Amino acid sequence: MKFGLFGGAKVSVSPSTGTTGGMSGDSLSLPEYLNYVVLAEELGFSNLFVVEHHFTGGGQVSSSLSLLAFIAARTSRIRLGTAVIVLPWHNPVILAEAVATLDFLSGGRFDFGVGKGYRSQEFHGFAIDQTEAPERFEETLTFLRKALGATERFSHKGKYWAFNDVVVEPRSLQAPHPPIWQASNSEASIRHAAREGFNILLDQISPIDQILDRIAIYRDEQKRAKISKPGQVGVTRGMNIVESDEARREMIKRYAFLLNKAGVLKWTGVDGDEGERLYIESDAPLIGRPEQLISPLRRLEQGGADVVLLADMSGSASGLRSFAANVMPTFNASACAVDAA
Repeated sequence: MKFGLFGGAKVSVSPSTGTTGGMSGDSLSLPEYLNYVVLAEELGFSNLFVVEHHFTGGGQVSSSLSLLAFIAARTSRIRLGTAVIVLPWHNPVILAEAVATLDFLSGGRFDFGVGKGYRSQEFHGFAIDQTEAPERFEETLTFLRKALGATERFSHKGKYWAFNDVVVEPRSLQAPHPPIWQASNSEASIRHAAREGFNILLDQISPIDQILDRIAIYRDEQKRAKISKPGQVGVTRGMNIVESDEARREMIKRYAFLLNKAGVLKWTGVDGDEGERLYIESDAPLIGRPEQLISPLRRLEQGGADVVLLADMSGSASGLRSFAANVMPTFNASACAVDAA
């Protein structure tokens, strides 16, 4: 099992705190974040997945592909992914060109994480009816798979998009296209990803038993569909290294509050105070002393997780070093290469 990073960066001062730091989800400024990722590569982390969100008002870097292109210039081994590009918001041709360009510039290190989106205020900002998201997602994804793998010009006429005699340039280095990772939560979406040969990204808030059930569904559907090459499973977990039980309790409460504020707890179907309580009482967060993190990670490994993506809301370099020194060797996770599937 490998380990990677999950998150993003800020470029402006927060109006609420007057600083780019703090426990705000994307807590690091862009220069700090770049140094954080470079350090992660040096420590042997295999993957980076960055988020896409818009209209936060907090200076979040919203253009994830631009951010990854910047990071690609400073790194050489760590794989660079999106978690996720929300397909309903994007012009498919322009997105295909940007994806292919990033894959080319990074030397074939790009992992294309895609999803439908879940924040209603973002759909409102784009003036897109959120009920259209599933159809927009499917049309855009179908187009992207064709466009990124096509060697000749073609046309497309769908419900939401139409293009005439297009060809995507440059060609991506990974053929026929960069690996597709689908954010999946429901059984239907997991089985769909398995049948299509996609990798899957699972959330940071569901208890481990629920994550293991979803991995089992994914593997079962791959067998049913006779997929010859097993797909990759990525699982995101909130992570923070603390040295006392009291600090652990307080940090988990802090994570629960921030995840609820960001609307992430809605993924479980329960948000608000009850959602925070369920998260606090669950085994989802990887928060504690290094030795306390090994048992839940071992369960994820034995259940079939291929890479665990760590979301440290504090952006702590010392926490990253501690995890690399005290946890990763237990899983022989010191190499920066992971099967792209």
